[in-house]
This record gives sequence, structure tokens and C-alpha cells, in this order.
Amino acid sequence: QVQLAESGGDSVQPGGSLRLSCEVSGFPYRSNCMGWFRQAPGKERERVAAIDSDNYITYADFVTGRFTISKDKSKGYGKITLYLQMNNLQPEDTARYYCTADPREPSSGDWCYTANPPTSRNYWGQGTQVTVSS
Repeated sequence: QVQLAESGGDSVQPGGSLRLSCEVSGFPYRSNCMGWFRQAPGKERERVAAIDSDNYITYADFVTGRFTISKDKSKGYGKITLYLQMNNLQPEDTARYYCTADPREPSSGDWCYTANPPTSRNYWGQGTQVTVSS
């Protein structure tokens, strides 16, 4: 059973930093894509960043060099920790952040590389809240 659990969300002032973590278990798929999405109240869910099984990384335009996605696969079979380091946070970054894992080998048009939406095959965590305000 695939499980994802996010942590690290908090309230910070503008210009602050946070590191989000997502513990993934039961995920033995060699070809895959993992990533972060966010959703603010009253807004559509939007893609933040993604990393495929070859460690190819893509970011949404609004990231503008402030966020870094990474992963750690050293915890054992089917276990991965996905990270999102966020620097210079701004009020518009306030949202609930969700990690996702897609067990399929991604193609060029997939959410892994584009703004196309994820599919029903994606697994999701419950999210972690990030609030940026002064």
C-alpha cells in the first residue's frame, strides 16, 4: 500500500524559509515521477515542482529560483523522502502543499514535465499548510 505523509509546514514571515518533507512508503516503482503541488483557498491546485526517476527536475515559472526539489532513496526498498526547500517565501506562497507520486514512466506531455494535470494514477498525501504573513 502506497502511503505519503507530508510535514514541515509552518507560519513564517515574508522572506523566510521552510523545508517540506514527504515520506513515501510502499512505492517500489523504478520509473516514476514525484512532485509537489499546492492549493490556496479559492484557487485551483497548481504544480510547483517535479522530479523523475532520472532526477530530471522541472519547476513552475513562479518558483523563480526560490525553491529546490530533491529526494532521498537511501531508506530502503520502496521508501523515498521527497523534499521541497523553499526560500524567500512571499504571501502569495500561502497554500496547502501536497506531495504526489506517479508510478508510471512519464512521457513528455505528462504533469512531470508540463502544466498538464496529474492523472488518477497519482498517489497523494494529506498536505501540509504553509502560511506566509507579516
